[in-house]
Amino acid sequence: MSTVRELSGKHAVVTGGGRGIGAAIAQRLAEQGAHVTLMGRTREPLEERADALRVLTDMHCEAVDVADPASVAAAFDAAARRFGPVSILVNNAGQASSAPFIKTDLALWQQMLDVNLTGTYLGTKAVLSGMLATGWGRIVNVASTAGQKGYPYVSAYCAAKHGVIGMTRALALELAQKNITVNAVCPGYTDTDIVREAITNIRAKTGRSEAEAQGELAKHNPQGRLVRPDEVANAVLWLCLPGAEAITGQAISVSGGEVM
Repeated sequence: MSTVRELSGKHAVVTGGGRGIGAAIAQRLAEQGAHVTLMGRTREPLEERADALRVLTDMHCEAVDVADPASVAAAFDAAARRFGPVSILVNNAGQASSAPFIKTDLALWQQMLDVNLTGTYLGTKAVLSGMLATGWGRIVNVASTAGQKGYPYVSAYCAAKHGVIGMTRALALELAQKNITVNAVCPGYTDTDIVREAITNIRAKTGRSEAEAQGELAKHNPQGRLVRPDEVANAVLWLCLPGAEAITGQAISVSGGEVM
């Protein structure tokens, strides 16, 4: 008996889609039949991920700098030529750099805002006219628990992710009667390349073992572990599926109870 694929015919774009959370989200959307465009700074991991998912659906890849307006416009135009207007946008591309506030210079501050906040703004601007024209859309911004609370040594990242959640709430209200929902998913420390880099930095600065360094991050989660990328992907998929129409303007924490 065939399985109904709830997103058949929809065009989904996932930024930062080559690895980690983005790759897991792409798989969930592909399993539900969406045509998926993967976007990211480097084409090779995008193509590798796309090749793995083509057994499920049609895939396309576009290299993009999400903080560059011209690059974003070109990538989204090319995606629309391939699969038509974007129905689902997952703003997942992000970057995290740490420094004490006193050592956070303007360049680091601006980089965190450009990639995490302005990148979300530019991607959303690129698809919104098409969603309004077709009368349907789902926008999911992958924020962070850093958008819901504070962490030391990542003030710029926290500021950017708080901004993502604020934009999510404001835009959700603007679009509430347009059949377009806008939500944020907020992972805690997740088993991704970004967190692995953080573990390496902790080891280098403190001399702790890998297990001890990972434990420093996992202890924020009441479940005592890192979140899995597929757990974040499941939350994103739910927001895109039929039945979630009344969920908009939310910042959903996927963090084992760290944020309630």
